Amino acid sequence: MTYSENLPLSRNALDRDAQSRSVPGLLDDAWQRGDTKVVAIWRGEVLCDTGDTLALRLLSPTEVLQWEKRLYLGKTTIDSDDGVLAGTVIIGVMLSDDQARAIEPDVTKWVSGRTSGHALGARDAGLLVEALALSNWHRSHQFSPLSGAATRHSDAGWVLVDEESGKEIYPRTDAAIIVLVTDSHDRIVLGSNAMWEAQRYSLLAGFVEPGESLEAAVIREVHEESGLVVKSPVYWGSQPWPFPASLMVGFRAELDEEASGALRPDGTEIIDLRWFSRDELQAALPTIALPGPTSIARQMIEHWFGRPLVSGPW
Repeated sequence: MTYSENLPLSRNALDRDAQSRSVPGLLDDAWQRGDTKVVAIWRGEVLCDTGDTLALRLLSPTEVLQWEKRLYLGKTTIDSDDGVLAGTVIIGVMLSDDQARAIEPDVTKWVSGRTSGHALGARDAGLLVEALALSNWHRSHQFSPLSGAATRHSDAGWVLVDEESGKEIYPRTDAAIIVLVTDSHDRIVLGSNAMWEAQRYSLLAGFVEPGESLEAAVIREVHEESGLVVKSPVYWGSQPWPFPASLMVGFRAELDEEASGALRPDGTEIIDLRWFSRDELQAALPTIALPGPTSIARQMIEHWFGRPLVSGPW
């Protein structure tokens, strides 16, 4: 069984409508429609309304006078409470500093979703991760990795073309595994990363290397970071993490107790490791921080625990 449909950034109510991307004049034609909606994108964040509930501020094309690039995000699939009907065309616009400030100078209205994506509805969560992933790719590929020549965008923003060779370049996603390791007592192991604030703990995770399967990455990363040997990796679920370009693929794995010894942090990335039973984790919550509720790590820990958790004093 997988749980992706319940993960905060895996929810969506969108038809990406890939078959329309190559239609000549798609963006210009959509821009002239009165019902088209626009997601404003600036510095890896999207424009939101941050009142009692968090929601994307979907603009009309007439509210966006200038932009750097336009990206076709697809069509909505449901009628929403804000009056946006199913079938509405959504376009993302990448903005410069001046263009973004002209639309909304209050920086608190621009949201990355890293810590607040769980507060968005399904439609907006899907739009956020699509818009950010695609715009981050454009930002990092202004020049071709093949020749160093400038790139121009095609297919409504879903293809970049090397101006020198004419070769097409497609968006990339970096796969990363994240693992909930359990022992024979159904305890889990959590680690503290050197880059985090003190006393923050999460599941072990790492990027998939070239030529490596997801399952092999699970076994390698756990051993590298903790010294533990695991077996029987089982897929749990996945969610996009476009900060800037990852897909987090969750697994559960069993500790191979005969082949494993004591916990051994690598000392570079992981500086502390601890086993937790449910009672031990509950008792530790006043003094340790867990991953935020938008993350797949938090969802996996809470699924193992059996109910939502509150960590503090963060």
